[in-house]
Amino acid sequence: MAKRRKEDALETRERILDAAIDVFDRRGVSRPSLTEVAELAGVTRGAVYGHFQNKADLFSALADRIQLPDESLCQAPLEGCKDPLGELTNRWLYMYREVMLNEQWRRIFSIILLRCEWVAENGEIHQRCSEGHEEGTRRLRSLVTAAVEVGQLPEDLDIEMAVPILHAGVLGLLQDWLMNPDAYNLLEVGEKQIPAMLEMLQSSLHLRKTTAPIAVNI
Repeated sequence: MAKRRKEDALETRERILDAAIDVFDRRGVSRPSLTEVAELAGVTRGAVYGHFQNKADLFSALADRIQLPDESLCQAPLEGCKDPLGELTNRWLYMYREVMLNEQWRRIFSIILLRCEWVAENGEIHQRCSEGHEEGTRRLRSLVTAAVEVGQLPEDLDIEMAVPILHAGVLGLLQDWLMNPDAYNLLEVGEKQIPAMLEMLQSSLHLRKTTAPIAVNI
C-alpha cells in the first residue's frame, strides 16, 4: 500500500511538471499562476503545493529534468583528460542534438531562454539561472585551461577573454534557433560553428595575452 501511494505521488508530481511545461511555454513564467498549472494537470492547487513550495521551486524541478543550458555545456570529467576540446565538442553537439530532436528538451530550453521574463517576481528563478551560469562558466574555463595545458590551444591564449566568447556563441545559437526552429538544422550548423569557434581561439591575435594594443582598421 505504501509503495502504491509513493508511486501515485510520483505520478502526480510528473503530471504537474508536464503541465508546467505546457503553461510556461505558452504564457511565459511570470503571468501564469500555479492554479493554471493545477487545472491543466487535473489536480488541486493544494496538490501542487504538496510537491512544490512555489513557482521557483517548480521551475527548478523543470530545469533539473534536463539541467540548465549552462550546466549542460561541459560536464565531462577533467581528470586525466587528454582531449579537452574533443570532450567539449562532444558535449555541445549532444546538447544541440537533444534540443533539436527531443521535444521536452526543446520546450524547457525555450522556457528558460525565451519565456523567463526578467521581472522582480522571478527573482528566485533568476537566481537559479545565475547559479547555473556561474557553474557552466567555471566548467568551460576548466576545459579551456586544460586544452591550453595539453597543447590544443596556444599557451598565450587569454582564457578570461576566450571563455565568455565561447559561452555566448553557444547560448546565442541556441536562442536564435529556438526563436525559429524551421529556419535551419541546429545540429548541422552547430557542427560548423564549434570548430569555427575553436579555430578562432587558435589563430586570433585578439585573443592573445599582450601588453601592446592590436590595431583595428574600421
